[in-house]
Amino acid sequence: QVQLVESGGGLVQAGGSLRLSCAASGRTFNSNDMGWFRQAPGKEREFVAAISWNGSRKYYSDSVKGRFTISRDNNKNTVYLEMNSLKPEDTAVYYCAADREVSWVRERLPIREDEYDYWGQGTQVTVSS
Repeated sequence: QVQLVESGGGLVQAGGSLRLSCAASGRTFNSNDMGWFRQAPGKEREFVAAISWNGSRKYYSDSVKGRFTISRDNNKNTVYLEMNSLKPEDTAVYYCAADREVSWVRERLPIREDEYDYWGQGTQVTVSS
């Protein structure tokens, strides 16, 4: 059974930092793109960042570019999201996702929800002002 388990969320003041982790089990994703999404209360889930199988390609939403960094450790089957200069509007449940397709069949990194096949349960990030 494939599982993605996020951790590292919590309560932080504006301007602070958090590092989210997403550990995969049940299969390896060393050849697959992975991403992070978030969903704020009353809003639709939105794309945050994506990373290719070997970390050579990364893509960010405009709202987090320059503040967030996505990375991965394939030896640990884990993807990370380093979040700096956090703002109250970053408050959301953050989800990790993995693409079933191998990375090199795609011309670009997946940024839509329907391009991902596996999802974690989410971790809450709350940024106080």
